[in-house]
Amino acid sequence: MSASGETQQIYDLFIIGGGINGCGIARDASGRGLSVALAEMNDLASATSSSSTKLFHGGLRYLEYFEIRLVREALIEREVLLKAMPHISWPMRFVLPYHKDMRFENSTPTSRILNTVMPWMKGRRPAWLIRLGLFMYDNLGGREILPGTSTVDLTQGPEGAPLQERFEKAYEYSDCWVEDSRLVVLNARDAEARGAEIMTRTKVMSCVRVDDMWEVIVQDTNTGVQRRFRAKMLVNAGGPWVGDIIHGKIRSNSTEGVRLVRGSHIVTRKLYDHDKCYFFQGTDGRIIFAIPYEQDFTLIGTTDAEHTDPSIKPECTDEERDYLLSFASDYFKQPVTRDDIVWSYSGVRPLYDDGASSATAATRDYTLKVDAVGGAPVLNVFGGKITTYRRLAESALEHIQEYFPQAPSTWTAGVALPGGNFAVSDTEKLIADLQQKYPFLTPFWARRLTRAYGAEASEVLGDVREAEQLGRDFGATLTEAEVRWLMEREYAQTAEDVVWRRSKLGLRLTAEQVAALDHWMSDVRSIGSAQAAQ
Repeated sequence: MSASGETQQIYDLFIIGGGINGCGIARDASGRGLSVALAEMNDLASATSSSSTKLFHGGLRYLEYFEIRLVREALIEREVLLKAMPHISWPMRFVLPYHKDMRFENSTPTSRILNTVMPWMKGRRPAWLIRLGLFMYDNLGGREILPGTSTVDLTQGPEGAPLQERFEKAYEYSDCWVEDSRLVVLNARDAEARGAEIMTRTKVMSCVRVDDMWEVIVQDTNTGVQRRFRAKMLVNAGGPWVGDIIHGKIRSNSTEGVRLVRGSHIVTRKLYDHDKCYFFQGTDGRIIFAIPYEQDFTLIGTTDAEHTDPSIKPECTDEERDYLLSFASDYFKQPVTRDDIVWSYSGVRPLYDDGASSATAATRDYTLKVDAVGGAPVLNVFGGKITTYRRLAESALEHIQEYFPQAPSTWTAGVALPGGNFAVSDTEKLIADLQQKYPFLTPFWARRLTRAYGAEASEVLGDVREAEQLGRDFGATLTEAEVRWLMEREYAQTAEDVVWRRSKLGLRLTAEQVAALDHWMSDVRSIGSAQAAQ
């Protein structure tokens, strides 16, 4: 192990965690002129932030828990975020089939009230209540881009074709898709462009208060080299590890707790032909989504299960898999089976422990706590939804404003992320223009690049006239030029970073192709390290 090197600069903020909350706070703070260093022990978005249901949504079901503030904030944010990142986020319509046997999840405040005043309903969700909820959903946050709720005749349109014939009516409403792990990377890139130091594969070894300052020692997990940082304030955005950092790294006596809730998803072959999503409600009161995914697949999720230890990698259990298959099969004409599954993934939501009776009932709202006992302050970040990450970052800066009174006010609303400087309505034109500039691109290839890089897609491809000029072909339209871009500009170091977080090409590449990519990237890194050492 190399000896520790000390960084002379005193940073305003040292952020632990390279998920969406950490990178969002880094971007906001850097844009206000604060000096920021961020350390992530693995790859960016390597845990919760790459394992979501990949939606910018208000959280329709949270209305039943009376989480009005959370839903309103999320609804407002949908369009704010959509305008800032139209390449990695886009509008989607959700179809909610109705049937008389729909029931509440027993622990919701709404179910308890209705069971008291309308006991003859026996826990069923009446149609008028769903319509009322959708009316609130349409109007709580205001809409400029997204259309409102409508009623769908499932006996006539394509929406009803894949469903069982017992479903005759549905409600259709709007939410948005987002490429979650790319969102994290773009926030990190923008933070770095504004002056932040972003360190991946860098583990925080210790955090100690010294003379009203934090001394933080980090270690590069690839080389073993250690560095010492000094910072006026620590931000604990460790996600599932937020509690471990409080007690293990910071050694705080804080009584704030985190509740780990596992959410699992399955990806299947394409189950239907249209581009709308389904919002399915079960007889147990829970809900799942079925969403068109990566052009040729369907994403189904999610579950809510307690997860006891953040060091245990979350995986979709056999029980969760069968639950999702059974749930979806209750709606689709053609049963969904294990043979239809092409991939599964699972993430852990680090929710604030509010004492809720079940994982489903635990609040999805974020909680921010400043602890200044003992000297230099630390901000601990609990919970949150990907939809409200930008507002969480703004709120974090509000919580620490007294320590940095010189910092300007809010600025991120509507400011485009890298590649997102075009109108939401211009996406198809951008795809067509890319194909015109690079005639060798297939429609799939052009759409994939535009959805990943937006206005920067031409920079990824460079000044080439033929596909062969892009270098080695790794398969599924992934070329050497794109991988070099991801390594040089987007912090990618391994094949897993590329095919499961910067993209989802792992669904299309063989194990042999992924191994060849990983070997090539390792060689490139070795050559780069050797040149840097000279």
